[in-house]
Amino acid sequence: MQGQLATGIRPKAPPVVPTLSAAAQRLGVLPMPNLAWTPEVERETAHLYEKVKAIIPPVEWPFHAPYVKAINDLKKERNAVILAHNYQTPEIYNCVADVVGDSLQLAKLAAKSDADIIIQGGVHFMAETSKLLNPNKTVLIPDSKAGCSLAESITGADVRLLRERYPGVPVVAYVNTSAEVKAEVDICCTSSNALKIVESLGSDRVIFLPDQYLAKNVQAQTKVNIIAWHGACEVHERFTAEELMRYRADDPSIKIIAHPECPPEVVAVSDFTGSTAAMIDYVKTRKPRRVLMVTECSMADNVASETTGTEFVRPCNLCPHMKRITLPKILDSLVYLREEVTIDPALAERARLSVQRMIDIG
Repeated sequence: MQGQLATGIRPKAPPVVPTLSAAAQRLGVLPMPNLAWTPEVERETAHLYEKVKAIIPPVEWPFHAPYVKAINDLKKERNAVILAHNYQTPEIYNCVADVVGDSLQLAKLAAKSDADIIIQGGVHFMAETSKLLNPNKTVLIPDSKAGCSLAESITGADVRLLRERYPGVPVVAYVNTSAEVKAEVDICCTSSNALKIVESLGSDRVIFLPDQYLAKNVQAQTKVNIIAWHGACEVHERFTAEELMRYRADDPSIKIIAHPECPPEVVAVSDFTGSTAAMIDYVKTRKPRRVLMVTECSMADNVASETTGTEFVRPCNLCPHMKRITLPKILDSLVYLREEVTIDPALAERARLSVQRMIDIG
C-alpha cells in the first residue's frame, strides 16, 4: 500500500454542508437566537409559566423559557403559525402554539390560516393534511420521522386491492393516513365524526380504514356493515379493561373517559367515549372530582393546566412519535425552514378531495 492510507492516516473528509430546503432558499435563513436564561427572558415568559407551573417544575423552566421566547419572536418575523395537537407536551401546547386541538380542528383551522408558514406540532400525516389544505403555503414539520403506527399500517396499493375485492363499496379513511392513502379513498373522517361520515354515504356496506378499534366502536352504533382494516394505534391498543377496573375498584366514583381508538372492551367499561376534543369538553363542562383519561398522557397534562378542581389519574402511555416534536426542533424549523412537507401535485389534488368532503360534512 502507498500514500496516506499506508501510514494509517485517512484523507480528511470535506465538511458536511446541510442542504437548504426550497423554503429556505426562497425566504432565507435567520440567525440562531441567543438561548441564555436572562432576567429579560424570565420577565417576558412569566405569564406563560403561570399557565404550566402546576405541570412543569421551576427547575425545568429556565431550559424551556429561552426557546419559548425565541420561537414566539421568530413566529412574528416569519409570519408563521404553530398548530399543536392535544398530545403535544405542555411547553409546546401552552406556550408556543397558536392553534390547538384534535386532528379535525387542526385540519379546519389549517384551511383558514392566513400565515405564510405553518409549523405542525404533531405527526407527519397531520403536516400532510395541512399541506393539502394550504397548497400555496410553506408547511414544516420539526421532525419528519414523527410518524404514526396507524398511518404506516396501510398503503395506497392496499386500498386499490380492497376496491378490487369489494367493487362499488365506498371507502372511508381515518384522517390518520398518508396523502397517498387519502388519494385512493372516497372520504376521510376523524374519531369525532366517524359515525356521521359512515352513515352519510347512504350505503349498506362501507370499507373503513385503518383503525380496527375505531371501526368496531362505530359498528356498535350503526346498522351499516363495516369492513375493517386491521391497523391500530400503538398507544391506545395497550390499554386493557382489567387495568381500568382496578382503578375503579380503588375509587368507584372515578370517571373513566376513553378515546374510540381503544379496544371495545375498554370502551365498554368507560363512562364516556369521544374524540380528544370531546374528552376535553367532558372534563371542562362536567368537572368530575377525579378523572382517568384513557389516551396519550400528555393530553391529561394539558387539560390539567386549563382546569381547576379535577384530579387527573394518569395511566400513562406516551406516543413516541408525538414526542419527537420538541422546542429545539421547532426553533430549528423557524430558523432554517426545515423540514418542508411537499406532495406531488397530482396526488395532492386527489387527496385534497377526500379531506374537503370530510370538512364539508363537518
